[in-house]
Amino acid sequence: MTIKELDDKLNSPGFQDAENGDLFYNFFIYQYPAEQEYDIRRQIQEFKANLIRPINYVDVLTLNLFEEFCRFLSQKRFLRHPSMLDYLLEKEQNDPTNAQNVSETLMRNAHSQEFLHYIHQRITEHISIRDDYKRPYVFLNGVGSMYPYLRVNEFLALYEDFNDTNKYKIIVFYPGHRDHNSFRLFGILADNNTYRATLLINE
Repeated sequence: MTIKELDDKLNSPGFQDAENGDLFYNFFIYQYPAEQEYDIRRQIQEFKANLIRPINYVDVLTLNLFEEFCRFLSQKRFLRHPSMLDYLLEKEQNDPTNAQNVSETLMRNAHSQEFLHYIHQRITEHISIRDDYKRPYVFLNGVGSMYPYLRVNEFLALYEDFNDTNKYKIIVFYPGHRDHNSFRLFGILADNNTYRATLLINE
């Protein structure tokens, strides 16, 4: 699917209807070459700007998964430390041999119910705003930066317990491509797990 085709789809009243689609899975994946990462990030902002115009009145929440994870850790207390993120960064910087332990802690927190609840709260606060705008979309990017702490398929599976499938659609911007039944992050890293999501392709 080209950028123009995705733009047309996002602007389609039928696709903007959050209740129009799969009753169980409201995840959609848009693939692109990894080298286009920063072009896509700029394009996401253009999508947002176009959708919020009076012709659409659609306000999109954009979540960079890696930035949200850092914000989550920064706000989380750890023992006597007000920020787990600062504590982990300092621990690894002071002694590089702690890198493995820090990595395991990051991975554990990325898979935690606390982090998933944090993301859920961010989405719930957005769609709960009462004004003249529609809020059918959540744009999720930064998934490449989250590797190896949390893969996309893991996030989508873990988030199912929090997901309100008839209230919004999550558009995942994925820097990679599908190779038969597998996805390849950055076009290199094979992921043999099943994605419970709709792949946005040419129709």
